[in-house]
Amino acid sequence: MRVAVLTGGGDCPGLNAVIRGIVKARKDEEVVGIMRGWKGAVEGTYVRLSDENVEGIHLLGGTILGTSRVNPFSIEGGPEKVEANLKKEGIDALIAIGGDDTLTVASKFSSRGFKVIGVPKTIDNDVANTDYTFGFHTAVNVGADAIDRLQSTAKSHERIIFVELMGRNAGWITLEAGLAAGAHLILIPEFPRTIEEIIEVLDKRMKAKRYAVVAVAEGFKPTELEQVVGDKTSVDAFGHIKLGGIAHYLAEIIEQKTGYETRSVVLGHLLRGGTPTAFDRILGTRYGVEAMRLVQQGDFGRMVALRGNDIISIPLQYGVATKKVVPYEYYKLAEMFFG
Repeated sequence: MRVAVLTGGGDCPGLNAVIRGIVKARKDEEVVGIMRGWKGAVEGTYVRLSDENVEGIHLLGGTILGTSRVNPFSIEGGPEKVEANLKKEGIDALIAIGGDDTLTVASKFSSRGFKVIGVPKTIDNDVANTDYTFGFHTAVNVGADAIDRLQSTAKSHERIIFVELMGRNAGWITLEAGLAAGAHLILIPEFPRTIEEIIEVLDKRMKAKRYAVVAVAEGFKPTELEQVVGDKTSVDAFGHIKLGGIAHYLAEIIEQKTGYETRSVVLGHLLRGGTPTAFDRILGTRYGVEAMRLVQQGDFGRMVALRGNDIISIPLQYGVATKKVVPYEYYKLAEMFFG
């Protein structure tokens, strides 16, 4: 059997561990990598994967296969090109590693009769029906370390610093990094606040301690705004606008309204890069091994998932049916430490 692997969407630490796990778990299967995600599937760009070229890659960030945000179903004749290329290369099964967009495409190909296995990947940890996705743990560690470092400079200069972290629809990274590092206010998409509510928390904090660090997710929207801050003219193949700028927006308006000196820092892609944590290396490895096991069993149309400490599989469509967002009970816990 010839098995193809692709990585789609944004990169994150742990992707290479999944690829390595797939290759190491093979028996009689031949494994090939599709370069640059669905873009490579449309163009027919492949590379053979062996023990030699996956040696030690679990230590590396990013993905050796490259990635893209191409959606073949938004390209005229795209699905047919993908299927023709897979047939030409003699591909019997496909393992798609990606988030909601990549797995939605994979699910569509599964419904068209192709043998597909999904591996959930999102730095935001918002894929439904899995406890964690690899890369999230690394991003939280990087975010918490950055907030730790900004505490001392905020205190020294008696400033408010807004730190912008990733999180389009779900605030998991911002919440956990902020909670771990002791941010004085955490703002996430699930729980909008008015500018006045933000000022109330910060004014109380500044009068008492004279400095504050605020963790804010890129997808957070103050109640007064009609739309999340971002570049509305830049939209990817899946219809997502390019986010960024909410920390700067809040810093400016809070300084104007309160007179407190403010600064903003955008962590952005720093959260994606670098060496994955031990947790993410292990989780990625286990996902890859289980994905290949499902191929060997002929159990297609499934997505691997973490449930407690067990790696299980669920129907692929269950993983993309809904977003996993931060529950109020968790955010309420964080609120105990605001101010």
